Amino acid sequence: MIDRYAREIMKSIWSEKTKYDNWLKVELAVCEAWSEIGIIPLEDMKKLQNATYNLIRINEIFDQTKHDMTAFTRSITEQIGEEGRWIHLGITSNDVIDTAQNLQLVESANQLLNELESAITAVKTKAIEHKNTLIMGRTHGIHAEPTTFGLKLALWWDELNRCRTRLIQAKEGIQVCKISGAVGTHATIPPIIEKKVSEKLGLKVAPISNQIIQRDRHAHFVTTIALIGASLEKFGTEIRSLQRTEVREVEEPFSEGQTGSSAMPHKRNPELSERICGIARLLRGFSITAMENVALWHERDISHSSAERIILPDACMGLDYILSIFTYVMAGLRVYPENMMETIESTRGVIFSQRVLLSLIDKGLSRENAYGIVQKNAMRSWDDKLDFRELIRNEEMVKTVLKSDELNELFDYNYYTQYVSETFDECGILNK
Repeated sequence: MIDRYAREIMKSIWSEKTKYDNWLKVELAVCEAWSEIGIIPLEDMKKLQNATYNLIRINEIFDQTKHDMTAFTRSITEQIGEEGRWIHLGITSNDVIDTAQNLQLVESANQLLNELESAITAVKTKAIEHKNTLIMGRTHGIHAEPTTFGLKLALWWDELNRCRTRLIQAKEGIQVCKISGAVGTHATIPPIIEKKVSEKLGLKVAPISNQIIQRDRHAHFVTTIALIGASLEKFGTEIRSLQRTEVREVEEPFSEGQTGSSAMPHKRNPELSERICGIARLLRGFSITAMENVALWHERDISHSSAERIILPDACMGLDYILSIFTYVMAGLRVYPENMMETIESTRGVIFSQRVLLSLIDKGLSRENAYGIVQKNAMRSWDDKLDFRELIRNEEMVKTVLKSDELNELFDYNYYTQYVSETFDECGILNK
């Protein structure tokens, strides 16, 4: 991921240093396990504990061998002396690489869960604040009936909680190790070593593997990242739509001195939400690649490796970045209730059409007859910019079944908020 869209904490997790540190951690855990069953002498193990790698030397050896694991292990053995013969005993490159990479993925998942928690809190705070703030509900982009901004945000909060559950499950799926040797038979390294290594590293043993940890686990992880990104894009798209000049019901935070447009000083663009949407699209692309990596030849091939060097760090860095951006946007979101109400009232009352329809049916009219009366007057209200209530009031059929005060009672915004508290209780936002 380019530096602009990568935060230091996630860059550190996916740095070359962290990768080699984890490789060394796995190699030493294997040596410790061999020592515990009496294969590596204790004196040798003491010396092995001081094993280090040299990054410059790794690169020099790689230029010759074209094999990164060989370069890594040789850089260790060159420094440690005779005891270096125990390094990489009985294991294959992917025992180290896959296990170490999963350590990075688990650490990344923990960071993403922290950021997700911050986003959940920010949305919850804003939802409770605007629990009863009326906003126009839109279907197909067209005014439908009023809802509340709090309900809109509570919906997001509920979705983000599902995102958290999915990410926890994906983390559990990737929190495994594989120390079973070439093609996974344990012929050169007994299962007890794998079990001991897993315990030392805080991982579980993959119940069965071939030469690699199976890539459905990685696909689950990356597609989960993509799905969280899709939710963030959904929220960002809504903010962008509500920030349009002719709507302006919400607005991203805009700091003093910030520039919206280089040419038009008046512009305050929803660029953060747009950025969220853009990177979310990138994450979806990574998910396709991750699924393509599931089907490998026989016990393994290397077609997944080059792709993973890009998609795994970039997926983690990308989601980490847009989660932090989304939290910032939500925490500082400018909300304009007066504009929301102005939008609602611009409908001239046609949004109460269903209430009038149901009332006429309740008074004995057929649904077809009642619908025709209401629709005719609603269309006239739209086309001629007339007050819907007055149009309905002058309908002869309506006058015969509805008293004036009964009609007026139908045009009450409180009707649409009567179950908001119950919905908040049901989804649990006030209790979590």
